[in-house]
Amino acid sequence: MASQDQKQAQPFTDIFDEDEAERSLLLSKPTCLIVFGKPGSGKKTLASKLAQRWNCIFVEASEVIQMNIRQGTEHGLTCQELLCQGQSVPEELVTEMILQMIDKSPEVSHYGYVLTGFPSLSEKYMTVPQQIEKIMNLKLKPDFMINIKCPDYDLRQRISGQRQNPVSGEIYQRSQWDPKVIDKRKKEKNQDEEEDEEEEEEEDEEEEGEEGETGEGPRKKLEPFQQLVQRPEDFLENAEKRIAIYKDIVLPHLEELLAYQDCRYVIEVDGSQQPDDVFEVSFKKSNIKAYVASDKNYTCNYCYFNKQDELFRALSSYKLIAPRYRWRRSRWGQVCPVALKEGDIVMGNPEFAVSFLGKMYVLSSQEALKKFVLNPRPYLLPPMPVSPCKVFVFGPPFSGRTTICNLIADNYKGKV
Repeated sequence: MASQDQKQAQPFTDIFDEDEAERSLLLSKPTCLIVFGKPGSGKKTLASKLAQRWNCIFVEASEVIQMNIRQGTEHGLTCQELLCQGQSVPEELVTEMILQMIDKSPEVSHYGYVLTGFPSLSEKYMTVPQQIEKIMNLKLKPDFMINIKCPDYDLRQRISGQRQNPVSGEIYQRSQWDPKVIDKRKKEKNQDEEEDEEEEEEEDEEEEGEEGETGEGPRKKLEPFQQLVQRPEDFLENAEKRIAIYKDIVLPHLEELLAYQDCRYVIEVDGSQQPDDVFEVSFKKSNIKAYVASDKNYTCNYCYFNKQDELFRALSSYKLIAPRYRWRRSRWGQVCPVALKEGDIVMGNPEFAVSFLGKMYVLSSQEALKKFVLNPRPYLLPPMPVSPCKVFVFGPPFSGRTTICNLIADNYKGKV
């Protein structure tokens, strides 16, 4: 009887202990997405909303260029010099920066990414099949593929109706700057409000007050739109050419790629709707929320305090995972995980404390805190925490001290 009870209880036993579960989570791949679509279908808008909602890294050509310029990297300085001379950034350089960000960025390897604008229409550097092959062979290849579908007529009207602010560079749609469209929407809104007033007569005064407040809204918003300009690529004939090139060069290869993917991870949405509607529908049609939400355990929450005695008190009341949940001290104690990984035992400063996966970590400096927040995985994966071992090799001249030091360092992954 005892053996039967054991056999029945075995399927309900948790085979992972806490350390194994945490290690499995740290070794798991972050969720990565890619957004496809015709020119003007709203790829960048949807991708930025996805990245903002799920705390992923937004990867797009213009964003990557601006980031490299802000950080003053070698590629960023090259891009800045070319742009100041009125030249465009070569596709080869843009592609190299995007792939380098996906492969080597600690943030991307921890939080994942949302990529858009790839493959590009230009084939000067790589053909479309080569670009697709490059995407699918990435170390962090996309888990979900979102394809925005939109009729050509709607795209032509949308692109030709775009205007740009020459000062800020912001793009505005026709529904934001055209007085005719704004007045038409205002009339439709007023009609809906009148119908609501008939149904709810008790709230007439409040609704009339709201109408009076919003009546001058469109007029005030129209004032800065007088300086908007139309870009050459937004002319109707140029928009038609871009759409035709996409259908001839990119679309056949893209359809072939999507046809061989698991349908559970391919999301197709209607791009003719409003951006917010496209964003919501993209999640209703798939199981993406469950996958991406699992990465939210990686988000670090900061708690700043001055006294050592306030360590538990501050973290115990900050964004609890569950009711009556309390933060626990990690195996690192008060030792800085970043310094320990680099071979030094440095006690952390309570000013730079952080909570991660329900445990407390105390960093030693602002720089260490920044490294830990970008990607805590390298500092927490086994064999860490382990005390650094320091070996001193001495002997007479020409006895082979340097050779032995190099062999020991290679074997134990140390530094000479």
